[in-house]
Amino acid sequence: MDPVIARKLARTANPYPSIIFLAAEAETAGDAAGLPRGPMSYFAGRAAPMGTVCAEVVIATFYNFQPDLIRSCIPAAWSYTTPVDLLGHRLAAVDVALRRVLGDEVITGPQVAEAARLARTAAQACQPEGRALFAGHASLPWPQEPHLDLWHSLTLLREHRGDGHIIALQTAGYSGCEALLMHVAVGGVPRAFVRTRAWSAEQWATAADSLRSRGLIDAGEIATEQGRAHREAVEEQTDLLSVGPLEALGAEGCLRLRELVRPWSVAIAADIYPAAD
Repeated sequence: MDPVIARKLARTANPYPSIIFLAAEAETAGDAAGLPRGPMSYFAGRAAPMGTVCAEVVIATFYNFQPDLIRSCIPAAWSYTTPVDLLGHRLAAVDVALRRVLGDEVITGPQVAEAARLARTAAQACQPEGRALFAGHASLPWPQEPHLDLWHSLTLLREHRGDGHIIALQTAGYSGCEALLMHVAVGGVPRAFVRTRAWSAEQWATAADSLRSRGLIDAGEIATEQGRAHREAVEEQTDLLSVGPLEALGAEGCLRLRELVRPWSVAIAADIYPAAD
């Protein structure tokens, strides 16, 4: 199978599992679990499948967040709630959000059921070795309703690919801050996105100096031709590391899953991503 299919499917599908991070219902899940509003809810919610882990585990698996930001939230989050309780509230929030955005007619329709079967086939073919965040999510029970089964399956594929991306970044020699800076430098995310990761100006400058010394960015922190090629090699390695479980579907199955998910992802993206000015 062409590894590019893995990248296209991941990008198309991403809004569906991401709904729990950015939809209005995400905050209500944290509220219901007793968590203070803010980054603690995000870190605890995404890490909860791994259990009551320490900050260092979250730092390792989330990668491009400033470590002290994570330490300010974990393990303190576990004094407010338990992973089991939080996961229950998150799944309920996903249900409400998907029903609100897509409507009951869509989520109970045959296409969602078909997409859930396809995504679950690929998700069940994923292997946990070296994929800590994926492995935690894979330990959770499968939801019964197709739209939630699909959300869980796409979350597993997302975290499996994300774990592989960390492997590729490590191989390419990027620190967490450098990885984020390069993502901005190639135009992958807007500069405003950087604030959510909480790196200090000094840490950012140090990362920029390191990347500049390697010829990967210029004086304006824009990726050089060499830098773009270097960053693209990371994406290609990520594709290779994520294509294995998709072989269970084959190219035709992957393309069908992408076709099915696309309109739902477009609708979700319009809800969770702010419009550009």
